[in-house]
Amino acid sequence: MIKREWDLRRNCAIAPRQLGFFYAILCATSFAVAIGFTLHGAWFVLVFAVLEMSAVAVAFLVYAWHATDREHIAMLDDYLLVELIQAQEVRRFKLDLHAIRIAVQETNKGLIDIEALGTRVEVGRFLTKWKRREFVLELRQELQRASV
Repeated sequence: MIKREWDLRRNCAIAPRQLGFFYAILCATSFAVAIGFTLHGAWFVLVFAVLEMSAVAVAFLVYAWHATDREHIAMLDDYLLVELIQAQEVRRFKLDLHAIRIAVQETNKGLIDIEALGTRVEVGRFLTKWKRREFVLELRQELQRASV
C-alpha cells in the first residue's frame, strides 16, 4: 500500500504533440517565404530554409525526447521505491525504510542523496534549491512517521 508519493517533473511549457503542431506551422511559413523568393530567382533562400528547419527539428526532437523525464518516489509499507525516468529509460530502486539516510550535496547541483544498505540514488534534478529543501523536510517527516 502506498503511504505517500512524490512526482518530481521537468518544467516543460509545451507538450510534445503541441510541439509537433507548432513545428508544422513554422515549416509551412518558412517554406512559403522560401518558395516565394525561389520563384524570383533567389534559390539559396530555399536551401537556407531547409537547413534552418532541419536544425530546428533536431532541437525539437531533443526537447520532446526529454519532455517526460521525471523522478517518482513512493513510500510503501516497508520500502521506498524510487523511479528515475529519463529519455524513456526507467531505473527502479527499492530502499529499506528503516535504513534510509538522506543528505543534500554541497556542490552546485545540490542534488539529494537517498541511501540505504549500500544503494545510493540522487534525486531532485527538476527541483529548484528551495523546492529541494521542502522535499527533504517532507521526506524526513514521512520517514519519522513510518518508523514510529
